Amino acid sequence: MRRARLLGLAALGLTLRAAVALANDRVTFGLDWKAEAEYGGFYQAVATGIYAKHGLDVTIEQGGPQINHMTLLMAGRMQFNLSGGQAIEFVQQHLPFVAVAAIFQKDPSVLIAHPGVGNDNFPALKGKPIEIAADVRSGWWRFVAGKFGYSDSQIRPYTFNLAPFLADKNLVQEGYLGSEPFLIETEANFKPVVLPIADAGYLGYDNIIATSTRLVAENPGLVQRFVDGSIEGWYSYLYGDPAPADALIRKANPDMPQALIDYGRRVMIEHGVVDSGDTKTLGIGAMTAARWAAFYRSMASVGVYPQGLDIARAYTLRFVDHGVGVGGKQ
Repeated sequence: MRRARLLGLAALGLTLRAAVALANDRVTFGLDWKAEAEYGGFYQAVATGIYAKHGLDVTIEQGGPQINHMTLLMAGRMQFNLSGGQAIEFVQQHLPFVAVAAIFQKDPSVLIAHPGVGNDNFPALKGKPIEIAADVRSGWWRFVAGKFGYSDSQIRPYTFNLAPFLADKNLVQEGYLGSEPFLIETEANFKPVVLPIADAGYLGYDNIIATSTRLVAENPGLVQRFVDGSIEGWYSYLYGDPAPADALIRKANPDMPQALIDYGRRVMIEHGVVDSGDTKTLGIGAMTAARWAAFYRSMASVGVYPQGLDIARAYTLRFVDHGVGVGGKQ
């Protein structure tokens, strides 16, 4: 009887160990802004169980103007973060982080102008007042200014308020492809001129997934599963039923109307923000050394980055370009 009890306890121990072994790995992932359609693929992977299928229990943390998830990533309290286009800064500042996937093949930043006043292309904006934020001034502004002959004297501070733009037909402002154009159309009842900086030749990736070099070295399997799950989530969100993700987005950000979510998803598809170019053969999240090098050269030539950086340290192609999800569109 004692032997039977011992065998029973041993069996229970094996069962508990098996349950622990099968438990999903917990992952915290930080966004760079509040929940919206531009993060739909990540929310879709949570809502539909795609991350769980990859053995992950993912918590998505919203970003915002007063939130710096990089500090949490640096402290090891967050495993992944959307770093925007900061990967080259990791090298420049000797930070132990690396880009592992580029969800946006095109930066969705835009310049917005009034129709009917001759501001319908980038060259026409030379000399016109343009509202941009401080971080943009040291980023893609330098590229478009150098290419089209803009001057810093054109810059006006952008306050994230549409009122000045709506009051002045000569004023141009920065914006986001899936946001300000929609708000202008619905609130002011006219369709503005929208000029995506990607159409001007800006090569920067965006919505870049970053993680620590330590995690890449110590647990590459976890990194691969998170990247693959995210990629599958994006295919599902763009080409399947987006309702599961949309519900999570509205729950996380109650101020986000469904109409704006629908608009954001639609323009991402129409403009190939997520799925275009290299992704057609390599899969969503694709990155290439050639494109990273071309982007770096274009930005170094206008003084955004110093010459001579080893930008190969900014990213790794280990976890992307495997064709995950290609051919599986619904």
